[in-house]
Formats: sequence, C-alpha cells, structure tokens
Amino acid sequence: MALSTACAIKNQNTQLSPQVPIWEPDLANGTYQNPIIHADYSDPDVIRVGATYYMVSSSFNSAPGLPLLQSSDMLHWQLVGHALQRLVPPEAFATPQHGKGVWAPCLRFHDGKFWIFYPDPDFGIYVITAKNFAGPWSAPHLLAAGKGLIDPTPLWDEDGKAWLLHAWAKSRAGFNNQLTLRQMATDASHLLDANGKVVVDGNTLPGYSTLEGPKFYKRNGYYYIFAPAGGVENGWQSVFRSKNIAGPYEDKIVLAQGRSRTNGPHQGAWVQTPEGGDWFFHFQDKKAYGRIVHLQPMAWQNDWPVIGLMNAATGIGEPVQRWRTPVVTIKEIETHGNPAATDDFSKATLGLQWQWNANWQQDWYSLSAHPDHLRLYTQSHAQTIQTIQTNLWHAPAILFQKIPAPDFTVETQLSLHAINEQDRAGLILYGMNYAWIGLERHQGQSQLLVVTCIDAPNNCREKIDERIPLTGNAVHLRLRMQQPGLGQFYFSVDGKKFTPAGHPFQAGAGRWVGAKIGLFSAGINSSAKRQEKDSPSFADFSHVTFSP
Repeated sequence: MALSTACAIKNQNTQLSPQVPIWEPDLANGTYQNPIIHADYSDPDVIRVGATYYMVSSSFNSAPGLPLLQSSDMLHWQLVGHALQRLVPPEAFATPQHGKGVWAPCLRFHDGKFWIFYPDPDFGIYVITAKNFAGPWSAPHLLAAGKGLIDPTPLWDEDGKAWLLHAWAKSRAGFNNQLTLRQMATDASHLLDANGKVVVDGNTLPGYSTLEGPKFYKRNGYYYIFAPAGGVENGWQSVFRSKNIAGPYEDKIVLAQGRSRTNGPHQGAWVQTPEGGDWFFHFQDKKAYGRIVHLQPMAWQNDWPVIGLMNAATGIGEPVQRWRTPVVTIKEIETHGNPAATDDFSKATLGLQWQWNANWQQDWYSLSAHPDHLRLYTQSHAQTIQTIQTNLWHAPAILFQKIPAPDFTVETQLSLHAINEQDRAGLILYGMNYAWIGLERHQGQSQLLVVTCIDAPNNCREKIDERIPLTGNAVHLRLRMQQPGLGQFYFSVDGKKFTPAGHPFQAGAGRWVGAKIGLFSAGINSSAKRQEKDSPSFADFSHVTFSP
C-alpha cells in the first residue's frame, strides 16, 4: 500500500517529524478513492475473520516472501509480517530468480487456523498454516509437485470433502487457459487423484486467453469460480457457476475496463462484511508502479455477482474511481494510512517493508554495528567479475521496498567505508532498466556516481552518466519520482542544498513486478564471504525517508 511518512532528514541536529501520508485512499467525506494501495501487492487475496480483514499477495523472488497485511476498514492496511522467511528449496534461490518463486497465493481460514496455498511454477503447490496471522507459519509442505501448476484455491465442502482448483503456466506446462479440479485430503497433506479434471476450458470460450488466478467459493447452492482472463494489462474478471462442483459451469464476464481508466481489472477476492455487504479486491497493472490494489463495490443479481458500476449497454461492471467507504474508519487507528515506507533504523530488526533480492544471509547487514544506522557489508554479487562489472541484475544482497505512491521523494544519507577500488554503495531505482546514485572508491578517494543500465537481464553494461569528485566519504542522496515513473536524482553534502545529478530516468518494471527502491553495497574486488572481519568494506545508511 502506499501510505508512508514524511520525515525530516535524520542527522546530528534533526529528528524524524510526524508521519504524513503520501497516499491516502480515504477522502474523509464518506468516500474513498482507488487504488486503495498504490503499491505492488500483486495478485491480492483477502478474507475476513471476525471484524478483521487479512490480505496476502505474491512476492516472486523477493525474500522474505508472502507479505501479510491486516485492516479494520478495508482501506487502510498495515504490513504485519511475512509468511515465508526464505524461499524453498533454499539452494534454488541463493541468487535472484527474477519472475520465479512465489506466484499468486490463496488465503483461507479453516479449522481454527489460517492457510496459505501458494504456487511455485517450477516446483509445485505449497501449503503453510498458522494459528496467528502474523506468524509463526509452518514450514512449506509440497502438496502437489510438478511444473506449471499455478494459482491454487482450496474449498472445504459441507459434505466433508476437500478440493483444490488450480491453473496452468504455459511457460512450464506447455499449455494454459484451463482450470483443473483435484480432490484433496482435508488436512491438505496430499491429493486424492492423479490427474484431476478440467472443469473450465478457456479454449472453448470465444475470445478467452490466459484464464488463470481462480478463487473458489460457494453460495446459495452454487459453486463459484472467480477467475481472470485476457492478460494482466488488458484482461477482465469472469465468474463461473455450477450446482455441481465438477461442472458444467456457466460463464459470465462481470468486470472489465469499459469506459473507465482502470485497465485490466481482475484477479482478486470476494469479501463480505459482518453486516453482509459485498466487496471485490483486484489489481491493476500500472507498469513501473507494479500491480496496485483496487476495491470495488459488489452486489448479487439472479445469483450472479455485479462488480463495480454496471454498464447498462454491455451488462458488464466497470471499475469505480470513487465510492462510499465500506466500513466507518476507526478513529483510533494511529497510522492513518497504509504500509510504512520510512525507516530510521532505530529498531533491532529491519522494517517489514524491506525485502532482499534473493534468500538473505544474516551477515549481509547489521543494525547494531552503528546504532540508528543500517550497515550493509560490501558484497561481490556476481558469479564472475565480468558480470558485476556489467550490472547488478544478479545481485542478491540489494535491500528493496515497493514504490509507495505515484509521486514522492525519498532521501537517505550514505557513508562509504571502502577498502578496495571500485567498492560502491548507493540508492537504486531498480527494474529491468535501472539507475542508481551513490559513492565509489576511485583512486583512493570517494566519487559520486550516477549510473544507468538499460535492459539489465541481457547483461548490458552499466553506463556512468555522471562522475563527481567529493571531499570526504559521506553524502545525502535524494530521488524525486513523478508520474509516469520518471525519476530524478539529487545529492547534497550538507543535507540542505540539493543539486540535480544525472538525467531524468524512466523507471521500468521488473519481471512480473513493478520497479523498486533499494539500497546496496557492492564490490568488484570484494569477497562474497568477507575475509577481513575486523575491517570489511561497508556502507552506513542513517535513514530512508519518504515524503509527498
């Protein structure tokens, strides 16, 4: 989500100022605006237990994975943890596996505990459980092994039987556009059939492609499958229903862009309030900003859901930009907003907004070596020297967080303590195209660099856009980002007067994810396992501050 804080730069003379939202869905007049979360919480699934709403989303190669969000009003969400501290199998994710890892999960509450069914398209479908939503969560159990099994959704029926529905990834299985039903043990320990049955075949439906992301529900004797089709940028949301779990299923498109400005509205969750109100969460693909989260009103008509605002001419719902608030906002909510972005590194653990580019190691960083600072120890992030000289696409030890709003400023203060030539550290705007500003040790002195890399996955070489000699080894860095994802770097030696550096840079998406804001400390000649433990190269960051 996108709410963060505006804080003064933390240095010897200043303290962090009160929190100010940089994205606020509640318009404070009885209505809200979409998106409710202007951040890349992709493939959201949401449930309600009691009076509390819970959300999970996909996380791909980032670790920790499976972010856990919680809300009292469906608009303001707080990140309370991650269900998956490291990806499994661990050896497969020691280096960045862009676009792989945790795809669209499904969250359920059954038998007194929370369940997450999540797919890894290269290994199969995993299940984890927890008594408390914030954790701890059980170790992943591989329920169904195989390539191309994605987007699982369970259903425990009234007759005591349990079922699993899932989609297919063509890149691994060789086909897609189909939903397969499997019978499952009630404890989700194993499946009870070998192959299952295709219950919805998008290849037989006119105009359908990439049918995936199903969510299984039951209402008024009907089995419902909410499933998107048509692709993330320009697709739609369909619903299928049948009186028999095995079908045949009727189909109906219930949400599409139509006359709205929200492209590709689909893949999410139906949620009901305690009072019986119906709502639908979904994402919108917004390129560099990732897959941001929207909330639509929902109703039932002739046992079909009506989502958004009905277009009388087409009979299909269209996304709303504004609507009445679903739940009266609780005044006691201290953080009037969404997941935090600012971090002053004053706590014993990293803020929950941070994720690494691969499975992380404890000795990559310290929050105690320099109190109230994040210390990143310089890592050689490459299999070969040639790769690290080329770009940072394969670097696991980059610490990231999601872009939290359409327009914002982020600042940090960096001190580089480098031993080796070309040790560098900085603030990065990261995707398949990326840019960073930071310091590098060059001929025994620190220099400010602005670096860009276009088409990083194809191992393109970084380009130095600007190199500025500095006195000393510390600098204040700033990134100003404005729609449609255009970033401009600045630097300052005193934290007051900032000077533009480099050229405006158009952020690009990652693989299935939006661009990210990150911190790194990398070395061409540094060992991945530090040999000089008493005096390793490192970078200290005193804060990361987001403001409108």
